[in-house]
Amino acid sequence: MPRKTKPIRSDIAWSTPDRIEVRGRSLPDELLGKISLGDMAWLLIVGRMPTPQESTVFNAIAVTLVEHGITPSALAARITYAGAPESLQAAVAAGLCGLGSVFVGSTEGTAKMLYEALPPGTRNADLEKIACDLVAGYRARGQIVPGLGHPLHKPVDPRAPRLFKIAEENGFSGDYIQLERLICTEAERASGKMLPVNATGAIGAICCELGLPWKIVRGVGVFARAIGLVGHILEESNNPMAVEIWQRVEDEATAHVRPNAG
Repeated sequence: MPRKTKPIRSDIAWSTPDRIEVRGRSLPDELLGKISLGDMAWLLIVGRMPTPQESTVFNAIAVTLVEHGITPSALAARITYAGAPESLQAAVAAGLCGLGSVFVGSTEGTAKMLYEALPPGTRNADLEKIACDLVAGYRARGQIVPGLGHPLHKPVDPRAPRLFKIAEENGFSGDYIQLERLICTEAERASGKMLPVNATGAIGAICCELGLPWKIVRGVGVFARAIGLVGHILEESNNPMAVEIWQRVEDEATAHVRPNAG
């Protein structure tokens, strides 16, 4: 019996010899020189142009994730580039592979957590009880609540309050942001530790306010951090550090087994 097939379809973009359309808009005539990179990302993800308020908030969260110094993802990109300078894209890909539950990808974990605790459309929920129950559940399972705490930024991650302020100024400060703040308060109370809402926690909550699906939220960090990694690779090509890092690690890590190690 022949295999039943289904139509193959994409509504994102198409091209002909003289036209390129993206989400129903002419790329050369309606988009080039008229929208930002963040707005283009929103158009592709959501399927429509953002409102001015959505544009401001979405671009802010994207800019936040572009850069954070010599992070593991930046190191991975630089070290890969040192070994394969002919392949910039491989170095960027190497850096992006490390965006998971600990770095950047915790935006996804936060958004998923909030959506599950407070399904879209929920009205008049007891946010304090939800926060207490959620934190208790994570602690009982021995799991870390995503979006809280930072090894460097204490007692406040300066990115989070700024992002929350931008969201508020543009009409996107609702129950999800309030719940994230209550989760932070309860987690700090229960643990006795400083666990500020970090940048990814703030972004996860704001993405819920924007109505973005949790499974795509990490993608915002992916495209944003790719820009930052390109900057690191350019700097690496002009002022290398990867080989020095490799040699120092090699020396220190093997000093105990090498003769004449000092």
